[in-house]
Amino acid sequence: MPPAPASLRARLNALYFGSSRRAMQFRLGLVGLDLFIVAVFLIASFVHDAWWIVPLDLLVAALLIAEFAARLYAADSWRTEFFSFATLADAVVLASLLLPAFIENLGFLRVLRAVVLLRSRHLRRDLRRHSTWFRTNEEIVQRTVTLGVFIFIVTSAVYVTQHRTNPAISHYIDALYFTITTLTTTGFGDITLQGLGGRVLAVIIMVVGVSLFLRLLKALVQPNKVRFECPDCGLMVHDLDAVHCKHCGRVLHIENEGFA
Repeated sequence: MPPAPASLRARLNALYFGSSRRAMQFRLGLVGLDLFIVAVFLIASFVHDAWWIVPLDLLVAALLIAEFAARLYAADSWRTEFFSFATLADAVVLASLLLPAFIENLGFLRVLRAVVLLRSRHLRRDLRRHSTWFRTNEEIVQRTVTLGVFIFIVTSAVYVTQHRTNPAISHYIDALYFTITTLTTTGFGDITLQGLGGRVLAVIIMVVGVSLFLRLLKALVQPNKVRFECPDCGLMVHDLDAVHCKHCGRVLHIENEGFA
């Protein structure tokens, strides 16, 4: 007698929380959906009044509501899933899609869903298992994502607060240009933020943003950890100048060039 087919809940649970290749492809598909949502926000900055923006937002919102309901249904404990940070990210994204009065002010926070998924232990486990390149460069990938999200959020804050009142910032690329020149302390001066709010934002970017940007950039090009598997306990991450494994005490022979 053939085995009984798995229930819908069991199949969804396997997709969201399983370890099969199909589950990995499904989770990567969710990341792709979130990157598409972010792309819609970026495209909208170039075509403010296009008729299809609101219908597209509503369609995406319907997809996210369906995905959220499926995730709750598949979870072992729906209460734990409902009160997780991922649910908060979903709520913010849905607000940016369903409340037209706040679309431009909340739109850039749609990146939260992508960040949550990219940092999920399930997706990282999948990538470690199936990608040698990711296992070797995991720290660099994580730091690159963090740096990219930081630049995206700062740029978006500049865009949504300035594009209606500042003729020098008419779309997202103008805001990105201002952000990069400020964070890198180049400061050409051809674009400046206007109004009291703009000056306050510029001060925040210069005082807080520049220091955070430089720290993230340094962490990317000069990491303070090295990946080396301890032969005894399997710990993978150690300090650059580590002589002993901090977990089991094993003497390590980490190759380096003497710059630790």
